[in-house]
Amino acid sequence: MLNVFSVDVEEYFHPSEVQRTIHQRRWSSLPSRVERSTQQVLDLLAAHQVKATFFLLGWVAHKNPKLIRTIAGHGHEIGCHSFAHQLVYDFKPGEFRSDTIEAIRAIEDACGISPKAYRAPSLSITAQSWWALEVLVECGFTHDSSVCPVIHDRYGIPGFARFAQFINTPSGTILEVPTATVRLSPSRVAPVGGGGYLRLLPYRYTAAGIRRINEIDQKPACIYIHPWELDLDQPRIASGFVSRLRTYAGLRAMESKVRRLLTDFRFSTLSAVHPFPMKKALSQKAVAS
Repeated sequence: MLNVFSVDVEEYFHPSEVQRTIHQRRWSSLPSRVERSTQQVLDLLAAHQVKATFFLLGWVAHKNPKLIRTIAGHGHEIGCHSFAHQLVYDFKPGEFRSDTIEAIRAIEDACGISPKAYRAPSLSITAQSWWALEVLVECGFTHDSSVCPVIHDRYGIPGFARFAQFINTPSGTILEVPTATVRLSPSRVAPVGGGGYLRLLPYRYTAAGIRRINEIDQKPACIYIHPWELDLDQPRIASGFVSRLRTYAGLRAMESKVRRLLTDFRFSTLSAVHPFPMKKALSQKAVAS
C-alpha cells in the first residue's frame, strides 16, 4: 500500500504553541534554522528514494526562496501551508483569502510552481471554519489535508470521514485527505498521523496504526512531520509545561523514527496517492473561468 508522506515546512518559532510566547513581529529578528532542518528531511527522503508533499509556509518561501527551489529541484510536490501560520478559524473569510493568495504568490515567486494542495496551520479547518474549503477551491486548490476526525483542544472534526473524500462547495469540488487515524471502537478514533504523535509515542504505536489502516481498512495513511522536529539544537522558546511538552518532547528520537517509517512502509506524494480525476479538474476549470 502506498501512503502519503508530507512535510509542513516552517521555522521553529512558527508552531502555534510557540506563538503563545513569540509574536509575529519578532520573527524576522530570530535566527533561521529551517534550511538545515529541511535538508535533513530531504536527505532522509533521498536515501529511501521517496517523493513527498512539502506544504510550504509562504513566510518561509518569501524569506528563503533558495530553499523552496531546492525542494522543488528534488522532485517533491509543492503545497501550501498558509502565509503566516495563523489558525484558519481566527480569520474572517476575506482575511483567509488574502493570507492564502499571499502564500501562493510567495511560493510561485520562489520556484515558479503554483501549489494545488493545502494544509492549514495546526489542522485548523474545523466545523467552525468549514467555509475555508470554498475559498481554497476559488484559489485553485484541488486537494486539502487540514482535517483530523478527532477531539482536540485546537483542531478536529469528530465524526468526520477518516479517509479521502470529495467535498462539494458552491464554487466547486476539493479532495479532502484527513491525516491518519485508527478506529478503536464505534465511537473512538485515535490519531496516528505523525508530528507530535510520532514524537511523543513509541514507534510501534505509529507503525501498528499504519499497518491497521493499510491491512484492515485497505486504505492509505496520510503522515506528516515538521523539519524542526529533527532539530535537536533549536532554542526552547515555548513556555508552559503543556506547550513545551507538545513542542519538544521526543525530539531526540524523531530522526530514527522517520528513518524507520521510510524503511518499513511505502510512501509518495499526496497527488500520487490521491489523484484528482480529469473530469473533476475540468469542472474546476469551468468554475474558475
